[in-house]
Amino acid sequence: MSYEEKRMEKGLIQVYTGDGKGKTTAAIGLAVRAKGQGLNVGYIYFHKEPETWNYGEIGVLEKLGVGIFGFAKKHPHFYKDVTSEEMRKECLAGIEFIKKLYSENNYDILILDEINISVRDGFLKEEEVLAIMEKKPEGLELVLTGRGATEKIIEKADLVSRIEEIKHPYNSGIERRRGIEY
Repeated sequence: MSYEEKRMEKGLIQVYTGDGKGKTTAAIGLAVRAKGQGLNVGYIYFHKEPETWNYGEIGVLEKLGVGIFGFAKKHPHFYKDVTSEEMRKECLAGIEFIKKLYSENNYDILILDEINISVRDGFLKEEEVLAIMEKKPEGLELVLTGRGATEKIIEKADLVSRIEEIKHPYNSGIERRRGIEY
């Protein structure tokens, strides 16, 4: 089967949100599944700094041939020297990059990891993300992750999973664990 035969006729919009653990994990699982079927996957992350925090999934995705792109790597909550204005500028650069990828039409799936955080914390306007959702190419599957997805983003999506925390070992004093949380 040729690559063109594998492309989706109609891509949907998925949202993984909520306060529970597993939003990025679900999106990464989808990326692995898609690569296993020969699809082209792009992974765009916001508010993550792999150089510092050693996210294990980044290296694996690179080895699988997933396009990896990062924007607004820091967040004022964790880095006091980072301003909201800097974050907005970097998030807008991410939006422009997404538009560029749309025009190139090289991906079957684009994962926008933690983009909902950008809206929740005021670095992107809800309308800017809704516009990205509206303008996605017909055959592209678009995946948005992060806590705090707005009602309008949820309404615009075709599939929404709200991941709820019921119990987490962090609340019992267990720190994040290599290979599990990162």
